[in-house]
Amino acid sequence: MHTTADEPTTTPNVGLFVTCLVDLFRPQIGFAAVRLIEDAGCTVDVPMAQTCCGQPAYNSGDRKDARAIAENTIRAFEGFDYVVAPSGSCAGMLKKHYPRLFADDPAWKERAEAFASRVHELVSFLADVMGVEKVSASHATTATYHDSCSGLRELGIAAQPRALLGSVEGLTLNEMPDSDVCCGFGGTFCVKYSDISNAIVEKKTAAIEESGADMLLAGDLGCLMNMAGKLKRQGSRVEARHVAEVLAGMTDGAPIGGRG
Repeated sequence: MHTTADEPTTTPNVGLFVTCLVDLFRPQIGFAAVRLIEDAGCTVDVPMAQTCCGQPAYNSGDRKDARAIAENTIRAFEGFDYVVAPSGSCAGMLKKHYPRLFADDPAWKERAEAFASRVHELVSFLADVMGVEKVSASHATTATYHDSCSGLRELGIAAQPRALLGSVEGLTLNEMPDSDVCCGFGGTFCVKYSDISNAIVEKKTAAIEESGADMLLAGDLGCLMNMAGKLKRQGSRVEARHVAEVLAGMTDGAPIGGRG
């Protein structure tokens, strides 16, 4: 059952912040997120007014456009019990940086802080808010998990995905060396400093291969696309998927970046 943000609910009503990359490149992650949130006992809506979280503008110093985007996002999601994003990077922007955009505007700062208090990254929401301890999915493979920078350092996401992955029947988790080291994506960083980005991702793919895993998992599509692209160019057998796809049992389609 789906409701709108204005209707009374007896169960938590979640507004799903889809993210640009999921919308444009990997919609299946969004569907997996909906399945997981609904299985946790919530209703889910996807506000049509949502756009980018504004992080590219914010990181480039364009506070004016970042603020305009933030105002639109806050309006779109006001009224929901929770705002959930399948991305530590976008969730970090919404939760940690939106209030800073309005430091000089008391009225909007209050709205931004109220909004931020309801924002959660997907896996953290399942484990920390809804108390989900296991999923019903099964997938016979050996996987390794990459800790995305924003999710780990801004939101403290590390144990939660590993705990839930431990409940996936048939899945064995092999830790890679330096799982918490950046993959080199960094949004616009990989465009501005492509040589440095490439050197970083080469170290990351070497660590992935060293784990002996057949599948690479992470909670941020940007990181996954960066690593999957490098793995594919190197002729690697390792496939990449968003952690939500595995937790939701939605692994029938091709992995991120396609099959080599």
